[in-house]
Amino acid sequence: MSTPWYKRLSDGMSRSRDQLSGQLNVLLRRGPDLDDEFWEDLEDALIGSDMGVTAVTDIVDRLRDSAARKALADASEVIDHLTDEIASELTLESDDFLSDSPVTVLVIGVNGTGKTTTVGKLAKQTVDEGRSVLLGSADTYRAAAIEQLDVWAERAGVPIVRRERGSDPASVAFETVERASIEKSDLALIDTAGRLHTSPDLMLELQKVKRVAVKRSDAPVKILLVMDATTGQNGLTQAREFDAAMDVDGLVITKLDGTAKGGIAVAVARELGIPILRIGVGEGIEDLRPFDAKEFAAAITRGI
Repeated sequence: MSTPWYKRLSDGMSRSRDQLSGQLNVLLRRGPDLDDEFWEDLEDALIGSDMGVTAVTDIVDRLRDSAARKALADASEVIDHLTDEIASELTLESDDFLSDSPVTVLVIGVNGTGKTTTVGKLAKQTVDEGRSVLLGSADTYRAAAIEQLDVWAERAGVPIVRRERGSDPASVAFETVERASIEKSDLALIDTAGRLHTSPDLMLELQKVKRVAVKRSDAPVKILLVMDATTGQNGLTQAREFDAAMDVDGLVITKLDGTAKGGIAVAVARELGIPILRIGVGEGIEDLRPFDAKEFAAAITRGI
């Protein structure tokens, strides 16, 4: 795993890795014995990295079983197996619909997750792959969001559908999917306003945007949730609410470089069963990349 991307991923995950490895090093210094105290402390270390109680309990149970079946000699050998166990929790059957053609993608999430930036990066990457993109600016509440998406559209060299501030977001979605059909766009990306997951009215409006898009779009309509890793377990709560309201098809986890809570990816994959399609570890376009469970697990446990 010596690729330039893995180096960026590993560097970006350093805070999460330091948090976990610090705890694991304490375990290793304590001695090789695989006693009950070792297993309890390992469980605490993994929970402390925000992997979630459900996933951690199963990971530790499997490691205990492996230790018995494979006669692992000591704590060091158990921890060597940890990367594979974390990767298995993150491995879900998924269709990377962002690579499909044609497809319409509604991008949702709370304010501040990096939603509009993610839309822009996906647009630029898709164009660089030789596919056509149409953007829809359905965040009609914030002038700044419309302007920001305009900048990304120009940067990527793609058309954008937008209306004046305060317009009905569903009308933007309708116009976007209609134009995508006419122009035979490979990917239509519709940016929506940031929603508080606790606001029923805003969720109902988002559901209306989805209904309109599904009704009019000739292409499959997918729901992509952008989640900020720095929010940890609160982000998991948000994701659960969005999934209940919108039936989320895939996740983007951003800002992994700004947190020691990178283990939240494990909790989300396990508790919600929603595949992670992209992860972000920086501001650059190259810092948003397809998710690979083995790479991620290695980055959070071992680094380079």
